[in-house]
Amino acid sequence: MMSTINPRTYCRTFRSNMELQYHTSKPGEQKERGLAAIYGSSEEGYFLLPYYCEQIKKHNPGSIAQVFTTGSEHRFQRLFISFNASIHGFLYGCMPLIGLGGMELKSKYLGTLLSAVSFDADGGLFPVAFGIVDVETEESWLWFLSEFHKLLDMSTQTIPKLTILSNGNREIDDAVKRKFPTANHCICVRYLAESINKEFKNSRLVNLLWKAAYSTTTTSFKERMAEIEEVCADAAKWIHHVPPCRWSVVHFEGSRFGHLSSNIDEFHKWILDAHELPIIQVIKRIHVKLMQEFDQRRERGKTWTCVLAPSAEIRLLEAKQAGCCYQVLRSDEIEFEVLSADRSHIVNIGTHSCSCRDWQLYGIPCSHAVAALLSCKKDVYEYTDRHFTVASYRETYSQAIKPIPERNKWANETECRIGDEAGIVRPPKFRRPPGRPEKKRLCMEESTREKHTVRCSRCNQTGHYKRTCKATDIIQHLEY
Repeated sequence: MMSTINPRTYCRTFRSNMELQYHTSKPGEQKERGLAAIYGSSEEGYFLLPYYCEQIKKHNPGSIAQVFTTGSEHRFQRLFISFNASIHGFLYGCMPLIGLGGMELKSKYLGTLLSAVSFDADGGLFPVAFGIVDVETEESWLWFLSEFHKLLDMSTQTIPKLTILSNGNREIDDAVKRKFPTANHCICVRYLAESINKEFKNSRLVNLLWKAAYSTTTTSFKERMAEIEEVCADAAKWIHHVPPCRWSVVHFEGSRFGHLSSNIDEFHKWILDAHELPIIQVIKRIHVKLMQEFDQRRERGKTWTCVLAPSAEIRLLEAKQAGCCYQVLRSDEIEFEVLSADRSHIVNIGTHSCSCRDWQLYGIPCSHAVAALLSCKKDVYEYTDRHFTVASYRETYSQAIKPIPERNKWANETECRIGDEAGIVRPPKFRRPPGRPEKKRLCMEESTREKHTVRCSRCNQTGHYKRTCKATDIIQHLEY
């Protein structure tokens, strides 16, 4: 007669014989162990930071790479890195624009990546410096901009007049006022558009906001704002809380060269797949990406035979095509009246200005300016801002970013300093909070914002806009 086998007893026996261990750890802990097995632990990443920074400075002379700790335990507080090639490229080739922004890191000990980026002659993103802090505060931004100001002081006798773009939060605002008081500080329109879309969920409002931002005359700006008022009075009120001089082209006093957005999100995409990794892996990812981009763009610039970078060359070509139909009336050697089919514009080639304001705002002669310049046989390229030239582009990427050897190549240096307590960097005490982390950081200050109530300007009822109002349909139906 066959004996009866208890399934539970069989399973226990099988597990015992095969020496299987069942882990009851949480999925997050399992993922953490998996990443540590591939990339090393988060604790090891902090420990290696000083040595990696030394390697950056050793193989890229003139670069800045420094770790700051706090307390007697030497726990990580801040990190600042700027490669010498990036510093040179910004000072001698890039536009005098700086975009500022932060990105939350999701590794075991969290933290925030702070970044300063610029634009090359072709409008491409150009990272200048970045830092990692334990917590994003006004103090951390003040520290970051202080380090950024120091690197400019060390690298050039005269700091260029800067235009700074950011998402407009108070921490960055206050830090910019203290460290770059003469800079023109404006709000990134992309962040503003994302914020208004989040608040009112209306794509038409977003389109009108962009049109208002790009308006080159006060008349067209007022017309776009009136359209926003008609679509949603609450949205217009919301926008009026942000001074136009901080976001609209026509009211801004500085030079933006046509850039209304900081493009900081594009830089964040470089490390989007690494923002959960140990801190040293984040730095490596940025370093490798910079090295590749510099090399590719350097080679690309060698193939260009035009005077201006391609995007600027196209804009100037379009201006030439439009200006060939204009009538030019000369007042003197520098001032002209240019007549088009429907209006006239005053051009002054001495001050590089046109009454349409495109020349002043973009740095490239507009169609009216091109018509005036060609009428007196002037070279239009000589009247284009130098930041758009191929020469500037090539200078931007003239310096190479050198690779860092693998860890086993500088392991001896690490081992020699293991006993040096002052050189050890421990992770910060702050740990990941419970619950699912947010996938996207907020674009604008929202903590002090009043919640709006949608109200229709036609029927004065809440819950819908004029565009979707049914009151007219009901009245027509009753009359019928």
